[in-house]
Order: sequence, then C-alpha cells, then structure tokens
Amino acid sequence: MNQQTSPESPDSTTLTYAEHVKDLLSMNAPAEWIEDLWTIYTGFMISQSELGHNPRASDLFCTFRELVFFFQKLEERKAA
Repeated sequence: MNQQTSPESPDSTTLTYAEHVKDLLSMNAPAEWIEDLWTIYTGFMISQSELGHNPRASDLFCTFRELVFFFQKLEERKAA
C-alpha cells in the first residue's frame, strides 16, 4: 500500500526558516551584514558596464533594499 507523506505544516516550515535565519544571524552582527551587502551590491553595480544590460536590475535592487531594511530593523530591535 502506498502511503502518502503529508506536506510540512506552515508552523514547521516557519520554524525551519527561523532556524536557518538564526544560524545566519549568528555569523555576524546586523551592522556587519549591512556593510557586506553594500560591498556586494557595489561590486555588482560596478561590474554592470562589463556585464551589459540586466533587465532584472531593478528587481535585484529591491531585493537588496529589503535585505538592508531587514538588518536595519534587527539592529533597531537590539538597540531597544
């Protein structure tokens, strides 16, 4: 008899993501993450002239911006 496995519950998925985020955050302080993100994004922008037009450039900027905001909020929470 074939037994189907049930998909993960939303709670278990959230807990799994939370564990991964916790592991990432234990690597560096939020301020260091922000500095690293700026370094990565700056390098990406500098290389654009060599790489040519990227139709996803605005999407990438929005992703970058959201990551910076995320780490800024974490920094604010630590300061409070």
